Amino acid sequence: MENGVKLKRSLKLWQIVIMGLAYMTPMVVFDTFGIVSGVTNGHVPSAYIIALIGMLFTAASYGKLVKVFPQAGSAYTYTQKAINGHLGFLVGWSSLLDYLFLPMVNALLTKLYLNALFPSVPDFIWVLVFVGIVTFLNLRSVNILANFNSIFVAVQILIMIVFIILVVKGLNGGEGAGTVLSLKPFFVEGMNIPVLITGATILCFSFLGFDAVTTLSEETPNPEKTIPKAILLTAIWGGVIFITTSFFIQLFFPDISRFKNPDAALPEIALYVGGKLFQSIFLCTTFVNTLASGLASHASVSRLLYVMGRDKVFPEKWFGFVHPKWRTPAFNVIFVGVISLSAWFFDLVTATSLINFGALMAFTFVNLSVISHFAVRQKMHRSPKGFFDYIIMPLIGAAAVGILWVNLEISSLTMGLIWFGFGFMYLLYLTKAFRAAPPQFKTEEA
Repeated sequence: MENGVKLKRSLKLWQIVIMGLAYMTPMVVFDTFGIVSGVTNGHVPSAYIIALIGMLFTAASYGKLVKVFPQAGSAYTYTQKAINGHLGFLVGWSSLLDYLFLPMVNALLTKLYLNALFPSVPDFIWVLVFVGIVTFLNLRSVNILANFNSIFVAVQILIMIVFIILVVKGLNGGEGAGTVLSLKPFFVEGMNIPVLITGATILCFSFLGFDAVTTLSEETPNPEKTIPKAILLTAIWGGVIFITTSFFIQLFFPDISRFKNPDAALPEIALYVGGKLFQSIFLCTTFVNTLASGLASHASVSRLLYVMGRDKVFPEKWFGFVHPKWRTPAFNVIFVGVISLSAWFFDLVTATSLINFGALMAFTFVNLSVISHFAVRQKMHRSPKGFFDYIIMPLIGAAAVGILWVNLEISSLTMGLIWFGFGFMYLLYLTKAFRAAPPQFKTEEA
């Protein structure tokens, strides 16, 4: 390594799970509720269950691969090692869309939230403050970062518990379904399964983040054991939070008739359930929500850039650098902070379009990497259990991701393909038109 310093292995299982939950932003359930309730005819919890089941197959693929390749590069490393170095670079390059632009999206959301509360303050002030806080905390040790995120996730969970208590009080007072003892949000006779799948397709994007914990592999003792557990726990606990919260919201709002704007129902949900004061507190918590996600996503992309720098596909002196005191990829943290400042002039639709393409590329090739490594190379599919684990499960995961590809917005696909094209041209330069393999870090060099 350029400066001979490695990332510090200090994170515990619970810290990693918290980082994953922070990345997923538990309160996103309120943002999507109005849209999905309309699509599913009032069965959001059931759509979440379908989405969770679909995502768990991909989560299992991540868990299998991290046991074999316990490095911090996530889908980039797995595709590189299990399939092909050239393809690995392209997957890593595409994944940068997901990882690199999510911190900027959180800065953008913060700007929108705070500008609504304080319209006289210039937009760029909120962007500078948000990016400054996130960058500073990411520069310091990863444990400090994890502890701050624990507080922010706890605040979100607390406000959601208060919300559920208020919902129960309202239900007992005759609001909505008028009772807590109802399974209608989950099931009614003659319910339409295809619309549930459509709703689940929208909600699958709420689970983006369980994979981000793999970028912390080199800051975790025994990553082969800890990270697979963290991946599944992040996905499962995220699912439990989404399903439970959406169940109570659906009881209170059996349909979307009360919403003036179902596509952005969060403020109305808080108002109808808790009144003006609770709505104000609830909206303030959305800042904590974006701050937690910003911290986690900033950390993840810094580690992905670090691995790509260590591989020398990006300049190692900068991207492969680890700060000797803080043991963080400091130059990458600052670089991501600079990119995040683009939230000053970016719009939300364009930014979110960039994220989805990168995430689906990563999910797709992680499932294919399981088949390539365990079945094609290691021949571990010859027993019934091996066939199920290393062929059937990743194929189901890939099929679930395939449904997301089919439903991907054309703007996401177009911008993603343009980004992919730039990566392909850079790969041509890097490998002298494929006459050489992409540079790759050897474990024994550490």
